[in-house]
Amino acid sequence: MTTLTLWGRLTSCNVQKAVWLLEELALPYERIDAGGDFGGLDDAAYLAMNPNGKVPTLKDGELVVWDSEAILRYLAARYGAPQFWSGDPAERAAVDQWMAWTATALYRDWIDLFWRLVRTPPQRRDADLIEGLRRRTAERFAFLDGQLASRPYLAGDVFSLADIAAGMTLYRWYEMPIERPALPHLAAWYARLRDRPAYRTAVCVPFDDLVGKLTF
Repeated sequence: MTTLTLWGRLTSCNVQKAVWLLEELALPYERIDAGGDFGGLDDAAYLAMNPNGKVPTLKDGELVVWDSEAILRYLAARYGAPQFWSGDPAERAAVDQWMAWTATALYRDWIDLFWRLVRTPPQRRDADLIEGLRRRTAERFAFLDGQLASRPYLAGDVFSLADIAAGMTLYRWYEMPIERPALPHLAAWYARLRDRPAYRTAVCVPFDDLVGKLTF
């Protein structure tokens, strides 16, 4: 098997998802810092691989895949069956619905909160806007807490891509200096994820160098 190459800085939440799955699968890979202070996303060579000019980008032999969700599905289908890529369409749909919900609901409020609270310089922060985003994000996590009351992982009894997509948000949620509601099932899920070495490697990454930075 060829060594995979992943472009993207580890402080990117989308890169973290890809690294998490690579680590779970114990695949040999090289990660090249790109984006943010590392730059390189507007280089011709990079744009030839990823015309979107963002991270992450994955190269597997001659194949190039960009977009974090596409990368997750590619790695799961090629290297992660059956755990991460079931042959049963119903089981895959159970995972896909949570990945879609994360992208369209949870992620939007969560990343807006992170940008407004962490990435925005203190003198430019809007307290009312931040509080509204905090409440909406807390509501998203409360919804997850209710779902996790009856099962250990989002899509059922087995760890899946759904947990990678949504679980990536938890480290920053619990590390941001905000008020959080008591959500015992969410906290227990977070503890299970933190028990995984791949999660700690990929996601539990301090974000001090992002504080007050709106430049990328």
